[in-house]
Amino acid sequence: MALSGGTDRGSHRMDKSIILPPDEIFRNLENAKRFAIDIGGSLTKLAYYSTVQHKVAKVRSFDHSAKVSFQETDGDPLYEISVQEEITARLHFIKFENAYIETCLDFIKDHLVNTETKVIKATGGGAYKFKDLIEKKLKLKVDKEDEMTCLIKGCNFVLKNIPHEAFVYAKHADSEFRFQNTHPDIFPYLLINIGSGVSIVKVESEDKFERIGGSSIGGGTFWGLGALLTKTKRFDELLQLASKGQHTNVDMLVKDIYGGAYGSLGLTGDLIASSFGKSATTDKEFSKEDMAKSLLHMISNDIGQLACLYAKLHNLTRVYFGGFFIRGHPVTMHTITYSINFFTKGEVQALFLRHEGYLGAIGAFLKGAEEDNPNQYSWGENYAGSSGLMSVSPELNPVQRARSGTFDMLEMDRLERQLVNLPLLHDPTSYIPDTVDLTEDALARDYWLYCFEDALDGVVKRAVASQKDQPEAAERAEKFRQKYRHKLQTLRHQPFAYGSLTVRSLLDTREHCLNEFNFPDPYSKIKQKENDMALKYYLKVVKSVEELSWEQRQFALVKGLLAGNVFDWGAKAVSDVLETDPEFGFEQAKQQLQERPWLVDAYSQWIERMKGPPHKCALFFVDNSGIDIILGVFPFIRELLLRGTEVVLASNSGPALNDVTNSELQILTERIAAMDPVIQSAFKEDRLALVQNGSSSPCLDLSRLDKVLATVVRERGTDLVIIEGMGRAIHTNYYAMLSCESLKLAVIKNSWLAERLGGKIFSVVFKYEVPSKSQEQH
Repeated sequence: MALSGGTDRGSHRMDKSIILPPDEIFRNLENAKRFAIDIGGSLTKLAYYSTVQHKVAKVRSFDHSAKVSFQETDGDPLYEISVQEEITARLHFIKFENAYIETCLDFIKDHLVNTETKVIKATGGGAYKFKDLIEKKLKLKVDKEDEMTCLIKGCNFVLKNIPHEAFVYAKHADSEFRFQNTHPDIFPYLLINIGSGVSIVKVESEDKFERIGGSSIGGGTFWGLGALLTKTKRFDELLQLASKGQHTNVDMLVKDIYGGAYGSLGLTGDLIASSFGKSATTDKEFSKEDMAKSLLHMISNDIGQLACLYAKLHNLTRVYFGGFFIRGHPVTMHTITYSINFFTKGEVQALFLRHEGYLGAIGAFLKGAEEDNPNQYSWGENYAGSSGLMSVSPELNPVQRARSGTFDMLEMDRLERQLVNLPLLHDPTSYIPDTVDLTEDALARDYWLYCFEDALDGVVKRAVASQKDQPEAAERAEKFRQKYRHKLQTLRHQPFAYGSLTVRSLLDTREHCLNEFNFPDPYSKIKQKENDMALKYYLKVVKSVEELSWEQRQFALVKGLLAGNVFDWGAKAVSDVLETDPEFGFEQAKQQLQERPWLVDAYSQWIERMKGPPHKCALFFVDNSGIDIILGVFPFIRELLLRGTEVVLASNSGPALNDVTNSELQILTERIAAMDPVIQSAFKEDRLALVQNGSSSPCLDLSRLDKVLATVVRERGTDLVIIEGMGRAIHTNYYAMLSCESLKLAVIKNSWLAERLGGKIFSVVFKYEVPSKSQEQH
């Protein structure tokens, strides 16, 4: 159903190419609490804040206090799982052409149930033009906000909250888009906003910015002169002409004047000496394409030079470009990038933004929401509800181009906790969580996209099985399958749609899609069963290692940690074994492990270090439930505690695959403490602390961790970080540099990855790293 299908009262009917039903576009509209709108010359950007009701899996311990010993509770389930409704806050951003504004306002009016909002914040030139229409249709007062203030507020917000928001555009590289990581400190920066004219703004902090320069030669100049030269009145058409043109037919180059390069001044022969220079001396007709290309170069070079001069004058290296003129057009981004590289000799990079079109709407929204203080929270992009960066070359896919110009959605969820850097990162500014960027590695990309598609049936089956008592679960699971498959297909054609494509982003997208259809924890029952089973063997494992000599014990504990890590339902090779042989146990897993020397083997260095003084405090990022945490991790940390090392166990805040969550870990620790006096006294005396990591992902981004965890790490003087598991230590953080000792360990449970790393399935990575003196000082 086209958007106009909901109502025919609007004066414009919707474009036939838009096939998304309106409830897919205006999601959760009935719960909308607050609106903001940014109306430009041709596009309207709408932002609204809404609450979303979704299901969460909660675990609650049974009361075993009356039981005398652990043995008496044998056979009872360890805890109960209940699915509860929870309400979270979500931001929605939608853009559509001004031609459809009446239709869209009608749809919004029809679906608003009980909005608390009496005012709609508005910015952009069109906010004056459409003020009366909006007030009449929505019965809301339009409150106008300053355009530049909104723009800066929006820019600060996306740079802080959306990883891979900013990118460098490299036309001739394998991957056109190179995404930047979230910088811990985004200030200061220069924003070059290119609308009709150019504004150059220096941004120094959340609320401090000033317009330090500008130019009347901008997007309007390109459009106006272009219309005179080519008789083409449409902006996008003009850009399309430019993309096919050859500017050297119109521009005079250095070699046209000197016969080659002008060596003593360092000018190459291909450099433009005079824009449109040939048109005065050559008696011929010039093609529209060539003139459009020459004009684009002239204006882009002028803006690029201005940007560089201001960046140098104010000693700034981060320069972001935005505005109507850019809008993700490859030709424009390429000419600006070339110009910046040329004028700064590569010292300054031209940076563009994925959600550049929404900055004004986001800023207007934030202005209206100041009493809620949205900046005190962290926000995350919801991949299930965002349409991603479309292919923007008009010549590549005209249908897509038409569609992305009309609808382009972004959704952001408010996270429960504020996320910050791990204080132990050696250099947060250069930290990259992901080991492989699939946008740049086509072989790996093809493999992993196939892998995730291949695993889809299993995930659907698991999701349905986790909600046996709900008759409509199969239908929801089918919707999940369709949505996630569609995401995978989009990524096959546009790997850069959501920023850098990585194994982590594929896993996170899957989690977002599962949550979207109310499957908060498909592995909850499996985790419960495995935890119950593993607890029965805990004392036996501890007893068997206690009987060994010191050296043998250290090796047995490491081997147990690795064997525990084999039990990962996220790896197909393992889930196949666990499906067919549920009794596949801890001892069998040890036998599967690669014999030493391991694929990456720093065990000798580790054992030497263990002969030395104890660490002050170890931070352990744990992985899976069941055998992994109970029979692998606990005996290992027990040894650290006996040595006098404090231990902080960091586990996921929310479920992902069969990873242990913080609420599950609390119950498991209490149960183990009831059996084991070493764990009991450490837990009571707070030498063993359980902290959530702020994540609901099988991978780990050390630049987005719970603020409480960062505080604990600092206060305890943590000097050892242990990262366990394929997702956390191989797909992410394999190359992460820390300012203290670190241990990264995993068993490779994917034969393709093992081969790529030069090993076989069940190869072992045991990477112990000691920072250099300079890293420690840092």
